Amino acid sequence: MSRHASKLFFLSLVFFLAACAPKRMAMPSYEGRAFSDVLAERRGISGIDAKLAILFEKNGSEIRGDAALDISRSGDLSLRVYSLGFLAMELTSRDGRVKSDPPLDSGKKLILTEGLRDCLFWWDMKDYVFSEENGYYLLKSPDRELWIDKKTFLPNRQTMRFEDGKVLNIYYSEPANDDDIWYQSKIRIELSRYAVTLTIKKMTFKS
Repeated sequence: MSRHASKLFFLSLVFFLAACAPKRMAMPSYEGRAFSDVLAERRGISGIDAKLAILFEKNGSEIRGDAALDISRSGDLSLRVYSLGFLAMELTSRDGRVKSDPPLDSGKKLILTEGLRDCLFWWDMKDYVFSEENGYYLLKSPDRELWIDKKTFLPNRQTMRFEDGKVLNIYYSEPANDDDIWYQSKIRIELSRYAVTLTIKKMTFKS
């Protein structure tokens, strides 16, 4: 390949990757707005489609892939994970019935069902006590705690507790924008010896 052709190919690749990446721009400040008003703007969202990179970690080992996710506010979802262009895992959840190929253990299922649902639809939280703490709004219910940045109204971290004693921790970072809606494009979910890191490339919100 000639030097000129190589340069054109490189530039085309850069433009393609830039087009696929979530938009990063100056983050607006919502400081001073009513908390209930900002959350109400998100409550019309009934579903999310996302293209993302995914990293699975367990006991020091790592598995990486790319994924396509379609998830509804009810928790119904379809997740396909690809490695080297081939379908490596498929998971569906409908009305609480979870199917996966290959089969997954209970920890991984919990992260990829309830964990995914509550980390993405973080605003859909009921019966919580509201308080303010060190620059964050803290929403606390019997089984969840959610910290929301007071300036950006984006989640910073979340804790979920289950009846069997398991604790799931979620950490958010790297604000991005799609469809004029801001979200955190990097999410890390930890449960016992498992961790899953999501890097969102594109997110579409459905009403």
